[in-house]
Order: sequence, then C-alpha cells, then structure tokens
Amino acid sequence: MRQQLLHGDLTERIIGVFFQVHWELGHGFLESIYANGMHCGLAEARLRVQREVPVSVHFRGRRIGMFRADMIVESVVLLEFKTGERLDPMAGAQLLNYLRATRIEVGLILHFGPRPAFKRFIQTNDRKIIP
Repeated sequence: MRQQLLHGDLTERIIGVFFQVHWELGHGFLESIYANGMHCGLAEARLRVQREVPVSVHFRGRRIGMFRADMIVESVVLLEFKTGERLDPMAGAQLLNYLRATRIEVGLILHFGPRPAFKRFIQTNDRKIIP
C-alpha cells in the first residue's frame, strides 16, 4: 500500500510545472526568471500563488528578523528556487528553517540547474514553536 504524502497531490502538480518550466527555459537564468515562469505555469494550472512573502522570525517571543519566501502555493507549500551548477547542501537547512518559522508544513527546493532536481521537506506544526 502506498503511503499518502502530506499535500502530495499539490506537490505533484507543482513539480510537474517545475519540469515544464525547466524544459522550456533550460538552465542558466537568474532565479527571478524561473520564479516568473513558475508563477505563470502555476497560475495556468489554476493554483493560488503568493510571491516574495514576508515572514517574521521570532526568538524567545520577540521578532528578531524577517525573510521573504520565494513563493507559497495554495497557502500550504513553500517553494525555494535555486540555480547554479550544483545545489548547495545548506539549501535544505535554509528551507527547514523557513518552514520552522511558519505554519506551513511542506516545502520544495526547486533546483534549475543543468539537470532539474527537487527536494521535498516536511516540518509538521506539532514540532514547532510558533508565536
């Protein structure tokens, strides 16, 4: 029996759009170009998309900073875009921290490199301290 992934159907649709964007654009562009392509593709797939979403980071109950999530789809999947020849291993830690700072539980790193690649991360809310 196949185990159901959290937001599996949605992430499958997002990954499909990712491969279409990579196939049509190839590699070598800036992240902003791929973000524009993903936005178009996801909108055409009739998915709600938010770009450059500001997220606060808290420590001991105080806001200590902010970051901008590259994209959030349907308010439940956080996307982080990466380019370059290789995916930096620190990208996973970055995305897990982004998930930890939000109520979003699923994140995807989409690497627009010479070979398209993605990594899926889950950080359930029961394992977070969210103000």
